[in-house]
Amino acid sequence: MEKIWRDRKRNWCGLPWTFTIYSFSEDRFFIESGFFTKKEDEVRLYRILDISMQRTLLQRIFGLSTILVNSSDKSLGNFEIKNIKNGPEIKEQLSELVEKVRTEKRVVGREYMMDVDDDALD
Repeated sequence: MEKIWRDRKRNWCGLPWTFTIYSFSEDRFFIESGFFTKKEDEVRLYRILDISMQRTLLQRIFGLSTILVNSSDKSLGNFEIKNIKNGPEIKEQLSELVEKVRTEKRVVGREYMMDVDDDALD
């Protein structure tokens, strides 16, 4: 399995001195963490429902971003990809891969929109 992207979570000043590594391949996202006890979480990309990004002032100063991921994965659930370099590019690349995999697997979102008329509520 070839990883498309791999980066280490960075500390507050942008240095990669942490024990958390994020990566993704064509169909999965991985989070490796820990020093004494290593833990690896993975989520299938088709389970990712929504991706957003936030950047604090300190993150903007050091060129970092945090990507917020909402997923339907039972064990990992919603998670954050914290303090990474090139956040906007990574977010876009991940978003495109998610859409590609969801299309290939024919996974459709169950988004229901309801237009409620205010007069109907009376």
